[in-house]
Amino acid sequence: MQIIQSIRDKGAAIVIIVISLSLIGFILMDSRQGGSSMFGSTSTNVGKVNGENIELAYFNKRVKQTEDMQEQRTGQRSSGTQTYQTREQMWNQIVAEKIFFAETDKLGIEFTSKELSAVLLSNDPNNPLLQEQGMKDAVTGKLDVSKAQTALSNIKKFKGEQREAVNAQIVDPLKLSSVVAKYTGLLNASVYYPTWMKERDNAESKNFSQISFVNIPYSEIADSTIKVTDEDINDYVSKHKDLFKQEAGRVISYASFSQLPNAADSSRTQAQVQELVTPFAADSNAKVFVARNTSVMDFDDKFKPKSKFNIAVIDSIISQPTGTVYGPFVDKGNMVIAKVLGTSQLPDSVHARHILIPVNDPQTGQPVNADSTAKKLADSIYNAILGGADFASMALKYSSDGSKDKGGDLGTYGYGAMVPEFNDFTFENPVGSKKVVQTQFGYHVIEILSQKDFKPAYKIAFIAKEILASDITINNASLEATKASAEKNREALEKYLAKTGKHLTEVPTAVKENDFSVGALQDARQLVRWAFEAKKGDVSEPYSIGDQFVVATVDKIFKEGVQDATTARPGSEAIIRNRKKADIIIKKIGSNPTLESAAAAYNKTVQQAGADSTLTMASQIINGLGVEAKVIGASFNKDYQNKVSPPIAGTSGVYLVKVNSIQTKPAGTAEEAAQQVSSKLNTMRGAIGNWYEGLKKQASIKDNRSEFY
Repeated sequence: MQIIQSIRDKGAAIVIIVISLSLIGFILMDSRQGGSSMFGSTSTNVGKVNGENIELAYFNKRVKQTEDMQEQRTGQRSSGTQTYQTREQMWNQIVAEKIFFAETDKLGIEFTSKELSAVLLSNDPNNPLLQEQGMKDAVTGKLDVSKAQTALSNIKKFKGEQREAVNAQIVDPLKLSSVVAKYTGLLNASVYYPTWMKERDNAESKNFSQISFVNIPYSEIADSTIKVTDEDINDYVSKHKDLFKQEAGRVISYASFSQLPNAADSSRTQAQVQELVTPFAADSNAKVFVARNTSVMDFDDKFKPKSKFNIAVIDSIISQPTGTVYGPFVDKGNMVIAKVLGTSQLPDSVHARHILIPVNDPQTGQPVNADSTAKKLADSIYNAILGGADFASMALKYSSDGSKDKGGDLGTYGYGAMVPEFNDFTFENPVGSKKVVQTQFGYHVIEILSQKDFKPAYKIAFIAKEILASDITINNASLEATKASAEKNREALEKYLAKTGKHLTEVPTAVKENDFSVGALQDARQLVRWAFEAKKGDVSEPYSIGDQFVVATVDKIFKEGVQDATTARPGSEAIIRNRKKADIIIKKIGSNPTLESAAAAYNKTVQQAGADSTLTMASQIINGLGVEAKVIGASFNKDYQNKVSPPIAGTSGVYLVKVNSIQTKPAGTAEEAAQQVSSKLNTMRGAIGNWYEGLKKQASIKDNRSEFY
């Protein structure tokens, strides 16, 4: 009853249950159809979906709920990139919810209170009560219905923030799961394979053609001889607007001025650490010395194999006599000295068994036993084993670990494979040792069964000082960036940078209005907002981004709508050029050509296709030609039977086709026909699996987030 108790005691404390919906392709959490009424009305909104506002207060609360959940799971609060990602995720979720629930409302698809009660009083895997401590029957392991009824009765009494909490944790996820399942089922049930389509598909797969053809590749004409103008591209784009839609965007270039420590900073830190070498070597209490000198590497009083020291120069360190100091040396941005305190021998691997008495459930984190209760039971089991009780039998009876069926046997494992407390006991004590050891999972009764392959181990103390940029280094970088930002336009900025040995970095893709990063620059939201307020050629003020100051300029502005000629050129130039080549080829082969005359015009030969019965209307390619849909279509045109087709401008060249024959393969078996129907239905169901994208495409979506973040 943890959820219910949490809601009763803490009111609005929410732990969001995540429901993954693969058919939609996104995750919906804490779903709610009437969010604005719940969180209060406001005049500002971060967007609009089909005329319905997404209010700022509501959006922020949804984001905070998700961040709270993430913090509960990871122990860390979201910031920077994580916060941006959470906002992006939540925006997509809310948009999806509004689109989806509007559709299901029209269809009368709902989740009733009776359905809710049925799920909460069942052993349905989606029932959140099954995850709560004390809600299962101790004997059967199934839901205790009487306890579930009590919980449901309590839920119905909740009001205000308590009601919001229980909706977020229990009701809404179940509602969403149910409604999505119903909607998807409705769509799948609507799939229909009519007779006329079956007949068409059968004909396309059974009929095959044999053709003679001539192929004149576009490569016969050099690209350099064909000019594609902006007018050509604009004309093509105007006829294919759907292929050249674009969002509003900005193309940006920037110069960076590093705030990282330089050689002088490194030398200064080295001198500081160098002063510690002699006293470190002389001091007999390394632990205290390390603590007193504020090392960024903690003191570790354990012997470890060489492989467990993530230090590039470890071989040089362990070659030193015990008590001597090695360094200073640079490691991962730190200036470091190391002192070998001693050597020992540790096994390379250990074979052990254990009995786990948990305090918390490792999956849910919910309490299972009081700490004192778990320790008392573990001590009792330990004493019983010392008194002669069978370890394997005790493991089978008491252990909560999956190894209990094997008598607690964990097999053989290497150093570091177990949590530290478990690892230290089993590697640092002799075979046969037994002990109760506490870890994050609870209390373990451990027995060491065997150890092998003993190798040298080392106890090493490190003192590490982070190499930091001085105020002088940072101020100099800031000054350089400020001077650059004083230039009035891109041309002037480039000239200034050239004098200082720097250059502009061009961001290869356009930046969108709600982007958080600019090329390799992360946490660049301020720069993005500036770019959408600036004009082409403007130079920005310096922005501190990560470990550098950045000065940017706007190279190009994309307005929402259809691409201009320059932008559309990469996606259209080759197509237009091939069309012009086709006109040249067709003109050269003349009017009413024969296959032979067309072939002779370009020194080609007449070819054959379809003799192997592979050329059907269902074909994706023609052997030896690749993907040429127009040629396949012409191959089944009876007007071209024993007659040469007009020139066909295909994907890779110009074709002339003569249909020699159209034949039909023998009818397949009833089993083959049934398989064809089944395959077609599965294909059609797969196609409607992207139903959300279809709904989204038809929706009116206005995104105002850039005004607030």
